[in-house]
Amino acid sequence: MTGRTQIAIIGGGVAGIEVATSLGRGGKADVTLADRSLSHVWKPMLHTFAAGTARADRQKIDFFAQARRNGFRFQPGSLIGIDRSARCVRLAVEAAQGRPEIEIAYDLLVLAIGSRANDFGTPGVAEHCLTIDDLTEAERFHRQLRRHLLARLDSAGMLTIAIVGGGATGVELAAELKHAIDLLAAYGSPDLPQRLRLTLIESGPRLLPAFPERVSRAAARTLSDLAVEVRTGATVTGADASGFSLKDGTRIAAGLKVWAAGVKAPDVLATVDGLERSRTGQLVVGPDLRTTRDPAILALGDCASQLDGKTGKPVPATAQAARQQAQHLARHLGRALDRGDTATVALPPFHYVEKGAIVSLADFNGWGTLGRYTFGGGRLNGLSARLTHDLLYRQHQIGLYGPLRGTVTWLLDDLDHMISPPVRLD
Repeated sequence: MTGRTQIAIIGGGVAGIEVATSLGRGGKADVTLADRSLSHVWKPMLHTFAAGTARADRQKIDFFAQARRNGFRFQPGSLIGIDRSARCVRLAVEAAQGRPEIEIAYDLLVLAIGSRANDFGTPGVAEHCLTIDDLTEAERFHRQLRRHLLARLDSAGMLTIAIVGGGATGVELAAELKHAIDLLAAYGSPDLPQRLRLTLIESGPRLLPAFPERVSRAAARTLSDLAVEVRTGATVTGADASGFSLKDGTRIAAGLKVWAAGVKAPDVLATVDGLERSRTGQLVVGPDLRTTRDPAILALGDCASQLDGKTGKPVPATAQAARQQAQHLARHLGRALDRGDTATVALPPFHYVEKGAIVSLADFNGWGTLGRYTFGGGRLNGLSARLTHDLLYRQHQIGLYGPLRGTVTWLLDDLDHMISPPVRLD
């Protein structure tokens, strides 16, 4: 021990990497970030990696490099347990000789391990469906997509894909897959788009329930124009190797099956005794982001269930909310550390500011709503929505890299787009 405050951050998503970078730059505490991956990607881009319209190797931020530049330590490993009395976390590290365990001591523990798709115990989903909750899963989906495509480039076989979940992930993935297939057609298989049967399944009455109804209708029209079959009010009762069974007795055939419905906390949180959890397993936190039964443990982002410190309304499980929580924690905890306060100093309540929401359907269309704190509120459509969606990502990059490196990275990405194929061919 160094005598300085030991801060352990588990999870290197939007929230975790922002807190680690900010506190590490401050240099007032010993900060360790742990993640099972070796690199960070912006979660709203996962569907583009899955479809192959963006390359993850061009967009990843290496955790070791980010740690070295910003004064924190990175430790690879998956969370497998927390000893609250000893104040240490246990991690499993993937290695050549199995999965050795290591421990990290903490004075303050920040959990930012995200969420998982919730299959609600539907038979066959775990065995036969893919998810795209992280980069590893997005890459796995792309490998399977590539195998299916290669088998059909010179044949008359149909490529059948079904996606369960009509939220932003499912809708954006459906459009991105259609875009990818259209691009691939130019590389030797012009009839491939006509041999794609893509189905989007939503149990609710409309797509994009978090958006205004006009956006839901417009998204459904766009997908229909793209020959995507949209099934709303359709409840999946089972999955098998050849497709999905629905509650009404019908079946949807699919060689590739994606589950993008529901949200639940990672299962590992259920192994931590004594902490309050929500119905979906998230850790319940107070207005100050601390868990209700242990002030030494905080939770951010999708793995946390929080009521807004001002309005009392639930904070949404979105990247926007996670980033705001991270910035709030880093700012106020950083100030406390500057004053020499302990890690358990009181933190002001977090207030979520709704800045709107954006959904982008590849190059086909896009819609956005601006919160009342953003230019007085308003709407975005088409190109303006897609550009704003991209700008949010660039803002995230600049926050992590700094203005100079972030701007250079943006420029290099644009140059790469000029010389590389628009879709992955390897």
